[in-house]
Amino acid sequence: MTENVTVDREFEQAVSRLAGETAPKCVEFLHDLVTVPSPSRGERLACERAMREMEELGFRDVHLDEMGNVLGRIGTGPRVLAFDAHIDTVGISNPTHWRHQPFRGIQSGGTLLGRGPSEQKGSLAADDNHAAILDHVGLSNEVTVWVAATVNGEDCVGLAWQYLLNETQLDPEVVVIAMPSHLGVCHGQRGRMEVEIATSGVSTHGSQPDRGINAIYSMMPLINGLINLHEDLAIDHPLLGKGSLAVTGISSQSPSLTAIPDECVIHIDRRLTIGENAEDALEQLRAVASSAADDAEVRLLHYDLPSWRGFTYPTDKVFPAWETPTDSPAVRSAMATAEQVLGRTPRIHRSGFSSHGCATAGIFGIPTVGFGPADELHSHTVNDQIPLAQLEPAIALYAMFPEVYLASQR
Repeated sequence: MTENVTVDREFEQAVSRLAGETAPKCVEFLHDLVTVPSPSRGERLACERAMREMEELGFRDVHLDEMGNVLGRIGTGPRVLAFDAHIDTVGISNPTHWRHQPFRGIQSGGTLLGRGPSEQKGSLAADDNHAAILDHVGLSNEVTVWVAATVNGEDCVGLAWQYLLNETQLDPEVVVIAMPSHLGVCHGQRGRMEVEIATSGVSTHGSQPDRGINAIYSMMPLINGLINLHEDLAIDHPLLGKGSLAVTGISSQSPSLTAIPDECVIHIDRRLTIGENAEDALEQLRAVASSAADDAEVRLLHYDLPSWRGFTYPTDKVFPAWETPTDSPAVRSAMATAEQVLGRTPRIHRSGFSSHGCATAGIFGIPTVGFGPADELHSHTVNDQIPLAQLEPAIALYAMFPEVYLASQR
């Protein structure tokens, strides 16, 4: 094993056996989740289904918080571990691009297809089902395990955990993000921030464009400057690599399509590596904007939309990068657990996108690791899918981790 951690052999065998017995129910639960559309701020039906599953599996204190997150616990010990998976998904975009119906949960060749099985409904299904194993084999009286099915993860990553850690009594010493890692161990991610830049113009009739100032044309040299800024980003972190910048949306305002637009707005996705911060990134954007257009306005976006329960928790759309060191108990235990369950050394890596780790680790400094079934390459695509064979080892991974983590510190 990666780490000299030993757990009771009988416990290990029981977890393995029960993971196999539980896997069919896990597939059934995942199918149900996929057939229920749950876009950000529209998760009610999926949350109700997750609550029923938690109650049937033996969770205690199953409840909806005021934001709409579903939480339940196993155990009563003083040391608290938390497992997280967001229950919301992105939309489906153009439905004609899908070869399979996105909300049918179709199984084909050992794979379940649809919107959301890779991120993160498959992980959530395995995460919930591991609790039944812990309840059966007996969780150490040293620990309480909380499982959270969180909302608004796609709309505003980390928001649920900002709320949970600021406004509730939940105070875990380790957080496991149940993410699509292909059963590898993720111990860091780049952060991100969302920004708009607006240029102004003077509207006139489209037949006389020279009498006006076209806000779209004013934006064109600014976009070229942003392309250059992306290429010139210099900080290169050993795990996370460089930051990045992409223009991901553009819109304009004009009296009509026969008039010159007097406003143009672009949306920027700025990925942050460790060593970069939001204020410096904003200054870079302001420098580009001011050199390209005198009246350009750079705006950090703010999130204040209501959750499905009508609850608002305003925050700036800045989500820090994070890394949990490989020699930390959390990462060592995740690696040891995966090696014990899989019978091989797992891949250890960073994730390509953001997760709630930007809050748990990036803002609050809680040691955080991520692992789970499916490959992130399928997330947000029309080929969204999960290999069903990965659910059983994922259940075992989640069930074994608390005991391995405790054993690593005895």
